Amino acid sequence: MRGIKALAFDTGARSSTGTAALSPCSPSAERRGVERDWHGFANEYRRRSLKRMLGVVEPGYNIDEVHRDVLDELLGEAVIGAFSREDRRTVAQRWHELAAWPDFVPALTRLRPRYVCVSFTILSLSLVIDVSRCNGINWDAVIPCEMLRVYKTRPEAYQLAAKFLGVPPGEILMVACHNFDLDAARGQGYRTAFVRRPDEWGPNGPPDPVPNPATDLVVTGFAELAARLDASQAPLKSRHAAAR
Repeated sequence: MRGIKALAFDTGARSSTGTAALSPCSPSAERRGVERDWHGFANEYRRRSLKRMLGVVEPGYNIDEVHRDVLDELLGEAVIGAFSREDRRTVAQRWHELAAWPDFVPALTRLRPRYVCVSFTILSLSLVIDVSRCNGINWDAVIPCEMLRVYKTRPEAYQLAAKFLGVPPGEILMVACHNFDLDAARGQGYRTAFVRRPDEWGPNGPPDPVPNPATDLVVTGFAELAARLDASQAPLKSRHAAAR
């Protein structure tokens, strides 16, 4: 894909890891002897939290506060009163300790010499910092909607991200594993890449597995993304020589 200067990654949460945070094997659930469909619980936890953040403007809260509120809400609905306040804090904090997809860091390392690579996310800045440090992820920048004060999928979020990068939208590739973010980015002139993540939502599979045909690039993983982008670019020496 020629002409791309920056890659904007939608940094989110793996449901498989979220499930681990709430599974009967987790210290809180095991200690309290609580058994539930934790895959379903974790998916609903993520789904509701995401819904509360998408498209909001100047909210008086961030995703960390939403994670705490939604957890209390879901535990109440499931009539799970065994979790103490400390248990709930521990579960909510697990969002800051998520494991990256195993293929992501090697691909990012391969891509950064050629492209500006940023996290463009609805997650809080502190959450992205913590997860990045846990996983050895080195971004060129983090652009959280928390600091933009307007959240994806509103057009202004994509416009502001491009403005801060100093790059025209048509030279930014938005990378995500679901259509709603890519469709909104495309509407503001971004190029788009859909990364298939069939395991992201656990055994039942993702709710949005089929990429929009308008997507520029569809790949099975981040290694393929890096390979495809490498193949689309002229060799670095040739490009530098041309610049001289």
